[in-house]
Amino acid sequence: MAVGETDLKTLLSTLEPILHADSFVFLTIPNTAVSQVRPDLLALQPQLLFQEREGTTIIITREQAVSHGFTDYVFPCRMISLSVHSSLEAVGLIAAISAQLRDAGVSANVVSGFYHDHIFVPEGKEEVAMQAIEGMARGS
Repeated sequence: MAVGETDLKTLLSTLEPILHADSFVFLTIPNTAVSQVRPDLLALQPQLLFQEREGTTIIITREQAVSHGFTDYVFPCRMISLSVHSSLEAVGLIAAISAQLRDAGVSANVVSGFYHDHIFVPEGKEEVAMQAIEGMARGS
């Protein structure tokens, strides 16, 4: 049973993107260091923690990164959240958005949460990305 919307046409017509004010960054810490950092992970207020073989990826605000001494972050970006409650089983939504952003010359890193999808785009490209996504919704 799918939770959330699965119909691609409905999803595209109800995207309603929200641009967040904060700037975000990606960083990684070695998995061996996670146990040492673990008590501080909640203090970082991460948007994402994802453990990979090579290390744990953390997405946090640039402000949090700097204030906690992380200077080796990458990809300063802005987060755009899609307010539509998309199903984790929906087919084609991310592909359609990725194609639209590709055509607009905007790279994107997408994170799917339980309720919404979140797109991280390079700083300085957020308005182009918002226009592209809003255009998709109007064109559906």
